[in-house]
Amino acid sequence: MPFEFQGKHVTVAGLGVSGVPAAKVLHGLGARVTVVNDGADDRARAQAAELEALGITVRLGDGDTLPDGTELIVTAPGWKPTKPLFTAAGEAGVPVWGDVELAWRLRRPDSAPWLAVTGTNGKTTTVQMLASILKAAGLRTAAVGNIGVSLLDAVTGDEEYDVLAVELSSYQLHWAPSLRAHSAAVLNLAPDHLDWHGSMEAYAADKGRIYEGNRVACVYNVADKATEDLVREADVEEGCRAIGFTLGTPAPGQLGVVEGILVDRAFVEDRQKNAQELAEVSDVNPPAPHNIANALAAAALARAFGVPAAAVRDGLRAFTPDAHRIAHVADVDGVAYVDDSKATNTHATEASLAAYESIVWIAGGLAKGATFDELVAGAAKRLRGAVLIGADRALIREALARHAPEVPVVDLDRTDTGAMLQAVQEAQRLAGPGDTVLLAPACASMDMFTNYNKRGDAFAQAVRELGA
Repeated sequence: MPFEFQGKHVTVAGLGVSGVPAAKVLHGLGARVTVVNDGADDRARAQAAELEALGITVRLGDGDTLPDGTELIVTAPGWKPTKPLFTAAGEAGVPVWGDVELAWRLRRPDSAPWLAVTGTNGKTTTVQMLASILKAAGLRTAAVGNIGVSLLDAVTGDEEYDVLAVELSSYQLHWAPSLRAHSAAVLNLAPDHLDWHGSMEAYAADKGRIYEGNRVACVYNVADKATEDLVREADVEEGCRAIGFTLGTPAPGQLGVVEGILVDRAFVEDRQKNAQELAEVSDVNPPAPHNIANALAAAALARAFGVPAAAVRDGLRAFTPDAHRIAHVADVDGVAYVDDSKATNTHATEASLAAYESIVWIAGGLAKGATFDELVAGAAKRLRGAVLIGADRALIREALARHAPEVPVVDLDRTDTGAMLQAVQEAQRLAGPGDTVLLAPACASMDMFTNYNKRGDAFAQAVRELGA
């Protein structure tokens, strides 16, 4: 039975990009809404005033206490399951949904199906590629979810869609028990957010929820067995297929690469003998290995929805990646400067380092508990030098000493924002023609910068000053 909101007391946990829209939608459905929020800063007070003007109750600075009479909690995705609010809800038998679960429950019977994507790295790029492919096929679509466009707006707004390209984080999936996608992909799995999930097993299980109830295809990464294991464990609709993607030659039931061509051996007649050309590797921007994998995953989901091969090619050609994702900034004196500030963990940085043959690496920041031995050992042969910045740079310096002792290292003992200019200048000194100076920090940015965008902007500005 659908949940009836009229007159129900619903507590919304957390203001922000998901909480405010959720509170407004629930209020419009006739629910008695109380919003609780841990913080009480200026932004929270402004949001509270906006909601209180509508007649919504807001409690700032008290996100742990369950309001009396609560019959449902709708939570911001980042709130930890161990929070006292949720412990109290469990004891009282109160269900907890995330904004994705709310959006799923509010879909109309004729709503657009969801093509969903998760993974430790590459989610946003893959979803944007997928949306570009779907648009090239003439379909009404949008990239939504964790990507910044509210799913609630997409399912309750007036605009009509044929299909939605949906990015979902592990947080969102944890709080979305009813989600049943048309098709879904898990791009990769590596340790991340373990402080939130409690263990790698719990993190993987939440990622795997994206496959539950899939109707047409569960797309997995052939090179990452953990993603295939999640498919095997999922309870899907009868007839749903496991579709792999690989940077190698695809087996039947997979998409892959043959002599510089992206090919489909999954959604063709007589998969044992036939393959469909989809696009050239050069159609992928940029054609780094991990980005080709993203393109194959996007193509698999699009093909599962019946998109023709030509639309895959046209959509990939039309796609422009977001800033700070392995973005070429400039060439200076024969050296390429590349901004991958979005590489905030070791898994993303491993993919970034694998894209270039001869690298002067700028790295460091907040490690978030990460270790760097495996990363450095795998990239040692590609490194021509390293420049380290940020609070936890010593961890990377020690890994370099153990696994790449011949690589020259510049350790900048500073964490001010101006350190980036010096880092780029030192990298220029270490680099020679044909090398790539790569900002792929393997760390979060908040010790020096507001976010990874600001860090990437500082790198790009420093590079421009080199060439001035």
